[in-house]
Amino acid sequence: MFARWFGLRKNLGTRYNPFYFLAALGNGGMAVAFFIWLNFLIPHPKTPIVTFDSIAAFMAKASLVSQGLTLVAMAMIIFFAVRHLRSLVWNIREFGHYRKTSAFITLNETNASVGLMARPLTFAMTVNVLFVVGAIFVPGLWNIVEYLFPFSLTAFIAIGIFAIRTFLSFFGRAVATGFFDCTRNNHLGQLQSVMAFVMVGVGAAAPAAMSSVKLTVAVSIFTSIFFLSAAVLLAFIVVALGFRGMLEHGLAVEAAPSLWVLIPVLTLFGIAIIRINHGLHSAFEAHTEPYQNFIFTSIILGLQIFIGVFGYSVMNRVNYLRTYLWGEGRSPGSYALICPAVALFVFGMFFIHNGLVQNGLIEKYSLVHYASILPFAIVQVIGIVAMFRLDAKLIRPDTSANKAGEPAHDEVQTTSTDIATA
Repeated sequence: MFARWFGLRKNLGTRYNPFYFLAALGNGGMAVAFFIWLNFLIPHPKTPIVTFDSIAAFMAKASLVSQGLTLVAMAMIIFFAVRHLRSLVWNIREFGHYRKTSAFITLNETNASVGLMARPLTFAMTVNVLFVVGAIFVPGLWNIVEYLFPFSLTAFIAIGIFAIRTFLSFFGRAVATGFFDCTRNNHLGQLQSVMAFVMVGVGAAAPAAMSSVKLTVAVSIFTSIFFLSAAVLLAFIVVALGFRGMLEHGLAVEAAPSLWVLIPVLTLFGIAIIRINHGLHSAFEAHTEPYQNFIFTSIILGLQIFIGVFGYSVMNRVNYLRTYLWGEGRSPGSYALICPAVALFVFGMFFIHNGLVQNGLIEKYSLVHYASILPFAIVQVIGIVAMFRLDAKLIRPDTSANKAGEPAHDEVQTTSTDIATA
């Protein structure tokens, strides 16, 4: 029973897929999402983000209900952070075995090599998760935070260099030799490169929003803009190529979740811009009016909702969710469904608080305030349910094992089409 609920499959070999890193990414995203609950609902007038000290001050005066909900959110941060780190270690170990197989050589010779970008993408999320855990659970951490920002920037720069090297190893070779197969690019899976660069960009922008040292803010803004600019350039290229392939050949069904990848890309981009604006305000006195936050967050959220509706319409036509999420279909690329749920919730909270509350359109802690959060909270819950569903099918040991050999349902689909999808 313990292995069924807490164990992970081992030694997948050629059955491993780099998109399994998205399982770790989703768990990390959920940990950050529960941090967002605390960050927007617990007062922290002395610090840019909620910290252990502000939570302790709040808990001393809060009602029993508020205290209970706060403890639940903190427990969920720990729960998903542990799941993230556990899945990360599992992926690193399995990828080490996988790269010694012939399947890895084949991967590098196809469009599917974009799946390798899941590694820097997930590593960048790890830095975010560790920062969140430190802020929430380490007393007095904010007193030394200025000394930590150079280390976090260094970490994101290192991950960004890794992302660039990984990207150039396949895309640069594709441009030089023409091995890229446009006929099999009938999806938006190549957006994973864009998401990796934006993840580095938003992480690098964090010191800009929180530091009081002008040099730190400047380095943070430059680093963030560098990776955001690269992401925007790539986004135009891969979206155009992807839609051209889909309009000519139809959507690759197992790649359907890629239609929603723009949702987390927009969330990360939006948060990065908000952080950069905050740094410009605090360090360079370039002020942003509250109504501009309303307009900006409305544009991002509006695009996300449209992309969500469009993607759902297409996936419904090809029965993707019924087959690969709720049905018996198995594809590691299905983990790409988790990030849009996390991203829509997170940016929904930014829209409500930066766009609506700051402009006096709704009153904080009012019934309307909580009612506006509810739809986004439902999306988060759906994401959690989907994550556990996918874990049960894809990475947990199968209880229907044949004693003489492999588990009866352990053969997760990892065809060449599947590898090129998420």
